[in-house]
Amino acid sequence: MQMLYDSESFAVLHLRPDMEDEETAGTVEKNTAPQLPRHGFEIVDKRSGKEVYLDGSWAEMFQKQILAWQQDAPTEEEVEDTLDRYAGLAQQPVIVH
Repeated sequence: MQMLYDSESFAVLHLRPDMEDEETAGTVEKNTAPQLPRHGFEIVDKRSGKEVYLDGSWAEMFQKQILAWQQDAPTEEEVEDTLDRYAGLAQQPVIVH
């Protein structure tokens, strides 16, 4: 898990399977089904206390947005406006963060 953005209004985390916790590496139980490695982004709207997890095509679109931000260096307001649009998808209440 990697924190990409943190402000008073939003937090954005990048969750990647290749960033496995060293303590849990190699401790897969024998009777568990293998899981497909997936990456995604968690956007936490601190104002509403809700979060949305983007994976699949949503994660790919968001990844393109991040790459564009790296090239264009947007203002904080531009980043917050974009995150606010994604926050409209947030339905899951944040329990622990």
